Amino acid sequence: MDLLPLALFLVLMAINAPIAFAIAAGALLFFLDQKGLPLVIFPQRLMSASGSFPLVAIPMFVLAGVVMNRAGITRRLLNLAEALVGHLPGALAQMNVVLATLMGFESGSGNADAAMQAKMLGTEMVRRGYAAPFAAAIVAASAVITPIIPPGLGFVIYGYLANVSVGRLFLAGVVPGFMLMAALMLVTHRIALREGYLPLRPRFVSAGELLAAVRDAGWALTVPVFIVVGLRNGLFTPTEAGAVIAAYSLAVGFLAHRELKLSDLWPMLTEASLATASVMLIISAADAFGFYMTMEQVPAAAARLLGTLTANPTAMLFLINGLLLVVGMFLESVAALIMLTPILAVVGAGVGIDPVHLGLVIVLNITIGAITPPVGTLMFISCGVLKVSVARFSRAILPLLLAQLAVLVLLILFPRLVTFLPDMLMGPGR
Repeated sequence: MDLLPLALFLVLMAINAPIAFAIAAGALLFFLDQKGLPLVIFPQRLMSASGSFPLVAIPMFVLAGVVMNRAGITRRLLNLAEALVGHLPGALAQMNVVLATLMGFESGSGNADAAMQAKMLGTEMVRRGYAAPFAAAIVAASAVITPIIPPGLGFVIYGYLANVSVGRLFLAGVVPGFMLMAALMLVTHRIALREGYLPLRPRFVSAGELLAAVRDAGWALTVPVFIVVGLRNGLFTPTEAGAVIAAYSLAVGFLAHRELKLSDLWPMLTEASLATASVMLIISAADAFGFYMTMEQVPAAAARLLGTLTANPTAMLFLINGLLLVVGMFLESVAALIMLTPILAVVGAGVGIDPVHLGLVIVLNITIGAITPPVGTLMFISCGVLKVSVARFSRAILPLLLAQLAVLVLLILFPRLVTFLPDMLMGPGR
C-alpha cells in the first residue's frame, strides 16, 4: 500500500496548510508516483465532483442563507425567539439556542449561523454582562443544531457519497435537532441561575404578543412546510429544494418584507459564490484523494479491520463515534465528512447499521467536532468575533459539549428516534 500521499496530507495538515490544498497535494503525489496511470486523470477527478447533480443543492442552500439575512427573515425569527424564551433566566443565551433551531429550517449552514449569531446576539450578551467565553460557547454550541435540522448541507454531502436518500436524511434530523435544542436549553438554564444571568421580561408574553411575533415571522415559518410537503409528495427533489428555498426567500425579501433592492443582488451572489467555492474546492480535492484511497483499497481494508473488532451494530456505532470524535478535533468538518463517509458507509453496511441512522450520527458527530479544539470552525468563528481565547472557550464549552454528547449517545442507543419520522412520512426503506 502506497502511504506517501497520506503522509504528505498529514504533514501539510500539521503545518496548517489550507485543507483543500493539503488534500489535493496528497492526491497529486499519488498520480505522479504511479507510472502506468495517466496524469490527466487527476484534473478529471477534480472536475468530476463539481458535475454531480446532488451537489447542486450546496450553492442554492448557501444563497438561501445569505438572502435570509438580508431580507429581514433572520431578524423576524429572532423576535419570535425572544417572545418564546425572553422570560427565562439567561434569556439572550436561550434565544441563541432557539434562533439556531429556527434557522436550521431556513439555511442549514452552521458556519453562517455562528457568524450571524456571534455578531447579532453574542456581542449583545457581552454588552449586558455575560461572560465573553460563555457567550462564544453558546453561540458555537447552538450552531451545531443548524446543520442537523433539515435542510442540512452535511446530509446532502453524505447522501451523495453513500448513495442514501437525502430526503430521508433531512427528515431524520428533525427529532435529533429538537433534542439538541432541549439539552442546550436545560444546561443554559442551570448556568444562568448560577451566574445570575437575567431574563428580558418578568413573564411569558401575552397571547396577543406571541401571535404578533408568529405573524411577523410567518413567511419564514412556512419554509419547513414547503420542505416536508414538497419532499413527501414528490413536488421537488432534495437537490431542487435548495433552489425553491432560495427563490422563495428572494420573493419574500422583494415582495413581502420589501427589504431587498435590485442593488443587493450582486453582493448576495458574490457572498454566496465565495462560500460555495470554498466548500466545492474541498469536495473536488477530496474526490481525487478518494480515487487514491479506492485504488489502494483503503476503505475495504478499514472495513475489514473494524469488522474484526465487533459485529454488533451498536458497539460498532460507538467505535465509529470514538474515531470521529478524535478526527473531528483535528480535521475540518466538511473535509472529515468527505474523507470518512466512503469508509464508514462500507463498515456500517457490513454490520447491518441503517444507513440513514449512520448518516445522522456521522453528521452530528462531525458537527460537534467543529466546537472542539484545536481545529474547530464554529469555535474559531465565535472566538474571533467575540475576541475570546481558545483556552477560555474550551472551559466554557465543556457543559454544553457534554449535553450534546449525551444526545448523541441516546441517538446511538435508540435508532428509532432517528428513523421513525422518515419511515412514517416516506415509508419503510433505506
